[in-house]
Amino acid sequence: MVKKPARAGTLVIVTGVPGVGKTTVLTSTIDICKERGINVKRINYGDVMLEAAMANRLVRDRDEMRRLPVKEQISLQLTAAKKIRSVAEKSNVILDTHMFIRTPYGYMPGIPSWVAESLLPDSVVLLEADPELISKRRRKDIEIRTREEDELSRISEHQLMGKGGATAISVLTGCTVLVVNNRESGHMVAGAVIADLFKR
Repeated sequence: MVKKPARAGTLVIVTGVPGVGKTTVLTSTIDICKERGINVKRINYGDVMLEAAMANRLVRDRDEMRRLPVKEQISLQLTAAKKIRSVAEKSNVILDTHMFIRTPYGYMPGIPSWVAESLLPDSVVLLEADPELISKRRRKDIEIRTREEDELSRISEHQLMGKGGATAISVLTGCTVLVVNNRESGHMVAGAVIADLFKR
């Protein structure tokens, strides 16, 4: 039986497919939390993994991460989980990550069982949007990021995988799952819904 850790704050994992608008929504969430006098640290799982990967000269930039062999990605996930857990023991944390990463070998879980059991989140938020809106957002920032292909059926498939992953984490750890729709120009509303999780 999984035992919840004694933590000073709340750990919320926020996930969403590339292009869903997670960065904009989480910026709003942090701003709203500050207005409410709630201190929340935002940690990007990919950034923690990237630091470890670059230190070991495995990649040159973030977008090369998903092309690494699965074995290397698992090792980086474990390293990142330990670092994040130590921060989450002392503070409110939003962990910004992806539920699944599309690799040349298939979908790889961003939060496999060993990571979920290490972190034991209080809640998982699945940020979603209409596939056409996601495709539009991906085309918009193509000059900044190397984005995944944007066929609507692939985006829908990826979001469906996310729902399955969030459900599995909930069953494994006992955390809640919240699905938040990030509509066009709706980042403030979505951000406030996530901020409400830190009222407890």
